[in-house]
Amino acid sequence: MSGLISNFPYDGVVTVNRVILKRDYTIDDLQERVAELCENVKTYHSDTGFVGGFVALNSGDISNEGSTVGQPVASDLKHRESLIITFWRSFEEHEASHRSDTFQPLFRKVLDLCENGNEEIAYEMLWSGQAYSPEDAKAAREAKQRYAA
Repeated sequence: MSGLISNFPYDGVVTVNRVILKRDYTIDDLQERVAELCENVKTYHSDTGFVGGFVALNSGDISNEGSTVGQPVASDLKHRESLIITFWRSFEEHEASHRSDTFQPLFRKVLDLCENGNEEIAYEMLWSGQAYSPEDAKAAREAKQRYAA
C-alpha cells in the first residue's frame, strides 16, 4: 500500500459520511461547520486513532465513461452533496472519538444541515496508491509491452 494518507496503517479503517444539504443551507455553512468538527478531531484525536481525512463536494459532473447506469449529463445533487471521509487506526478508536464531549456538539451542528440524516459507514482498506512519476510510468509501459502475453 502506498502513502495516499501518510502513516495510514495497512489494516486501518476508512469512514464515509454522505451529507446532502438542506436547501436552506449553503456550501459555506457546510465548510464552516465541518472545519470546526475536523479541527476538533485533529486536536483531540490525533493521538487516539485519527490518521487523516478529507471532504469532497459533488461537482455535478458524471463520468459517462465510468458509469454503467445510463448516460446522465449532470448530477441533481451538484453542490448539495458532500462526502466526509476519515482514516483511523481502528474502528474502536473512531467510535470513542464520537463519544467525546467536545465532538458531540459540533457533530450535531453538522447534522442540522443534513437533509438525509447521517449514516457513517466504516470500510476496511484494501488498496491505495499514488500515480507513477513520468519516468516510472514510461518504464511500466515499456515493461508491459516487453513482457505482457
